[in-house]
Amino acid sequence: MSVEQQYIDLYAQCEAMICTHSSEILNSARAGAFADFKRLGFPTRKQENYRYTDVSKCFVPDYGLNLNRLPIPVDPYEVFKCDVPNMSTSLFFVVNDSFYKKDLPKSNLPEGVIFGSLKDVAEQRPELIEKYYGKLADTSKDGVTAFNTTFVQDGVVFYVPKNVVVEKPIQLVNILRGDVNFMMNRRILIILEEGAQARLLICDHAMDHVNFLATQVVEIYAGENTVFDMYELEETHTSTVRLSNIYAKQEASSHLLLNNMTLHNGITRNTTEVTLAGPGAETHLYGMAIADKNQHVDNHTFIDHAVPDCESKELFKYVLDDHAVGAFAGIVLVRPGAQHTNAQQTNRNLCVTRDARMYTQPQLEIYADDVKCSHGATIGQLDENALFYMRARGISAKEARLLLMFAFVNEVIDTIRLDSLKDRLHLLVEKRFRGELNKCQGCAICK
Repeated sequence: MSVEQQYIDLYAQCEAMICTHSSEILNSARAGAFADFKRLGFPTRKQENYRYTDVSKCFVPDYGLNLNRLPIPVDPYEVFKCDVPNMSTSLFFVVNDSFYKKDLPKSNLPEGVIFGSLKDVAEQRPELIEKYYGKLADTSKDGVTAFNTTFVQDGVVFYVPKNVVVEKPIQLVNILRGDVNFMMNRRILIILEEGAQARLLICDHAMDHVNFLATQVVEIYAGENTVFDMYELEETHTSTVRLSNIYAKQEASSHLLLNNMTLHNGITRNTTEVTLAGPGAETHLYGMAIADKNQHVDNHTFIDHAVPDCESKELFKYVLDDHAVGAFAGIVLVRPGAQHTNAQQTNRNLCVTRDARMYTQPQLEIYADDVKCSHGATIGQLDENALFYMRARGISAKEARLLLMFAFVNEVIDTIRLDSLKDRLHLLVEKRFRGELNKCQGCAICK
């Protein structure tokens, strides 16, 4: 039996159950997504976009799925205590792949702002969700997106009306919980209408040391003159597989900042596709990965400059220790007529040991003649001269190595536009380099 066949059979047997516990709008996309999944299957290394990660192998183990939506015995507000000093957020949770709506805190969101269950909002505001859901995430082109759309039953929707500014950052914590090997399929739909502004922090945490596989599809619609920052922080464990696809579309004069940080993981594959569809749109795309043991981190990005007068800046940095594997493949496409494009793409990588492996593939495709575009990539080891300089001044070899690694990733951390989160990341990264588990003080999940 092929890897895909077990899931094809599962869907055929459980389609009614899946649809019963979801919404009509989510269900309407399943048939097409299922057909695409049967045609595409899971991505393998034979596909150019997945040449560094064999996703199909991740689905071989026998995972449990909560298709009947049984309640998970956990109160995240009791077990999760975020220790980011001076950062006041509106805190929400997704437990596995269900939005947690019991005892929601008084978040005091501005009038008209929605942050809640995708399933529930699809039933309450069908015209809103139908307009945007699945319009960017094309199931005909990617097997993971097709699989997610086939099996997803709930998720999160974040809607900000025209000219509304959400001053308080919103924090969404994805909690992985299971007594057996478990799979979850999450969906996040983000809609910012003209002139809206918001900031979102997404954290992934695992409560149990079983094998987890999480697929996640995020769709971001940034209307004209919007400002949106999204930070993703993964702190799970070595038995976790995370497959995340982000699709974003920006209208004129919109500003989008995406920052993805992998501090602890098993296998991670992140895909980010951004289309700059209106003049004056600006994208800042950042990423950082720290990996050791046999951890694997793969980031694939695609920035589409579809119109003139847009700007994109991209910076990804990796620090790989032991037998860790990292990969970065980035494409910047400048379409015909997209004059006055300003695009920068940079990938810097540090292999601490000779056994660590890094694969990098920066690419530019330019079909306009009045542009300013650059790209570059480096792979190296710690600077022996700098190590000697510090040791000559009384700094131990271990401490000198830590200081150099911390300075290397500091540039990505400093792109964070939340000072309290930036300060906390400095501490977490230092702890990570010192070999400590990433723990949030007072958090029952991390004990």
